[in-house]
Amino acid sequence: MSRLMWILVAAFVYITSQPALAQSSADSQSQTWQPNPEHDTILEEISSAIGPSALENIAKSEQVFCYQIANRPDNYTGYTLDGMAIVGFCGIINNELKNMITSELFMNPDNIIFDVTENCVIKPKIMLRFVRGVDSTDVLLSSPCHAFAIFYGGKVNAFNAKPAAQIIDALINPLIKGKVDFASPALFNQLMPIGVAQTEEQKEIIDQKNAPIRSWAKEQASQEAKQNAKGWNKLKQKK
Repeated sequence: MSRLMWILVAAFVYITSQPALAQSSADSQSQTWQPNPEHDTILEEISSAIGPSALENIAKSEQVFCYQIANRPDNYTGYTLDGMAIVGFCGIINNELKNMITSELFMNPDNIIFDVTENCVIKPKIMLRFVRGVDSTDVLLSSPCHAFAIFYGGKVNAFNAKPAAQIIDALINPLIKGKVDFASPALFNQLMPIGVAQTEEQKEIIDQKNAPIRSWAKEQASQEAKQNAKGWNKLKQKK
């Protein structure tokens, strides 16, 4: 089975086994997928661009949280992440899927083009938050302009991942399908953004908080059509 197919299988198993829980049964696939031994370190072009602290969070992350995001319109008042609207929570990435993502997107030189900038605008789909202690590094995945952007310390670095288009879509599509309404950890006095209301009272709170967000999401396509292409997603990808 190809590496892409293993990613599809792992992502599917992950989603179909309750994505909002800490681990999924995709761990059972760990004996079948192994990273390419030639790709064992994050590429120098990426590590030098993002810096040692951001790199440490990715390489030694203790948890990886997944959020569905979208460009934020001017009238949006809901939850945000790195200046973008949080549309939903798509779970906690298990270790195997995390290793696949880091191996294929950050360590494989065949999946990134450093010397060519695509003539397209990065469109946010999901954000992966790599957490280590109280620090974190955010990685945005974009489609159909296939790229990823790394956010840390108020800075963003975008990379052209056109060769990894199938891999990115294989990750994004099932993660989005498995998303649930975002639950603010602060609202529930939780220490981790597990993304799930655990009682009926919490569900009512989330329904009330997300009512205007759901309404906005339905109008998102028309809102984006009216927006001028500006801001961080017009930054040139790293060469």
